[in-house]
Amino acid sequence: MSDNIQVEITPEKELYDYQLKDLEAVFSIIERSPEDYNLLYQLPTGGGKTVIFSEIVRNYIKRTNKKVVILTHRIELSNQTSRMLGEFKVPNMIISSDVKTLDGAKDYMCYVAMVETLTNRLQEEQMVMDDVGLVIIDEAHYNSFRKLFSYFSKSFILGVTATPLSSNIKLPMKDNYDELLIGESIPALIKKGFLSKAETISYNVGLSSLKLGINGDYTVKSSDILYTDSAMQQKLLEAYEDQSKGKKTLIFNNGINTSRYVYETFKMAGYDIRHLDNTNSAKERVEILDWFKHTPDAVLTSVSILTTGFDEPTVDTIILNRATKSLTLYFQMIGRGSRITSTKKNFKVLDLGNNAARFGLWEAPIDWKEIFAYPDFYLESLIADEEIERNFTYIMPPDLRKEFANTEKIFFDIKKEYKKVIAAGQKAKTALDNAIEQHALMVVDNSEDVFDARILARKLKEDIAYRVRQYSYSIMNNTHNYRDWLQEDYERKLKLRINQICRERDM
Repeated sequence: MSDNIQVEITPEKELYDYQLKDLEAVFSIIERSPEDYNLLYQLPTGGGKTVIFSEIVRNYIKRTNKKVVILTHRIELSNQTSRMLGEFKVPNMIISSDVKTLDGAKDYMCYVAMVETLTNRLQEEQMVMDDVGLVIIDEAHYNSFRKLFSYFSKSFILGVTATPLSSNIKLPMKDNYDELLIGESIPALIKKGFLSKAETISYNVGLSSLKLGINGDYTVKSSDILYTDSAMQQKLLEAYEDQSKGKKTLIFNNGINTSRYVYETFKMAGYDIRHLDNTNSAKERVEILDWFKHTPDAVLTSVSILTTGFDEPTVDTIILNRATKSLTLYFQMIGRGSRITSTKKNFKVLDLGNNAARFGLWEAPIDWKEIFAYPDFYLESLIADEEIERNFTYIMPPDLRKEFANTEKIFFDIKKEYKKVIAAGQKAKTALDNAIEQHALMVVDNSEDVFDARILARKLKEDIAYRVRQYSYSIMNNTHNYRDWLQEDYERKLKLRINQICRERDM
């Protein structure tokens, strides 16, 4: 690359300080690198990567008079990118499926192309991309872009992603990129007021029935079986009612069947909900997203389609009604709620797939350099589902904790209690009886009467499930049927004990 390339920071749109810093860093690497260098740039969802690479394009064309190609994997992203380039006064042309040749369009210096469309045109020799100095790859972690690298062997390639971890473990990104540039972190963007802060509430879910597919993630079929179960549907509904009722909520599922079950469950409960998947027409999608945007208490249940290319800052709650082994997908889903507004500084994440335990909290610091360099080591070090379940510690959500304000200590260590009763020569189930007693006293001490107590007791379902699960691990009997029976028995005995205590106190 010629030494006379200098960054001219005169953007048509105002960039933030951290964006300007990254812009300068990118051009510094361009200046010192050969023309066929491949750079990967990481910036969290919501950090404004499209803004940054639009300014890179404007600057690059002005300084080099060479063409730029921007590659995306979805038409929605192509359209968004084209509009942003327009705001930066960069004339550009979208190469969509309708565009067969570049005849009459050769004067454009910037092209935005769908990867599959451009691949077909180049393979069929319908298009020739000459004098392309810079290729920008949006959502670079997708492997579909690799097939185009050979056509731009003499171009500087800039891959952009929020998660520099390949979607295919067998095709690590380090094999295609010479260097990784790290942008501002999620914690820093939250601290500086550019992203909302997430409050993550995890619900313990048994994932032993899930199966892994050839892509390394849980199969849709096994996820559908688990998440369409009536108990899981009820758990989801209760999580929504406890934490997000009346707030704009986006639910992510692994299968269309699950999403439709969610739609029916919420509809029957009287909530305003819509379902969206890739079988909806473009017109239906526009109508649904417009409804979602303008309905304050809207609930939208979806399948993957909204993980990229979707920006609705007014989302209050993200519900992960699925488990995933994909770090990229985890960040993409939560990122849909991270946009900040004048009235929104925080959002909630309800995790019904043990995802936070698997990957860590969304806003926790993460060593992307290490993941980029050693992806195999990172993926192998992820905690196994069985270990997550065994080590899960239930923490009562803050809003629910307030309803037990009269109780100083609400946590009950069932494993410790089990060891204690066994050491005393008592029956193992005495540990559960003692847990029931503690729950009963909690409920009664924070209720006006027996009717209030019954209502409050229903809100302990997650805590009860946690205690039963930990007890079943202690006695080495962790079958689903036995746990289900134990939980039903626990809830029945709790109800009876609450009634007893209320009668005794009334006397």
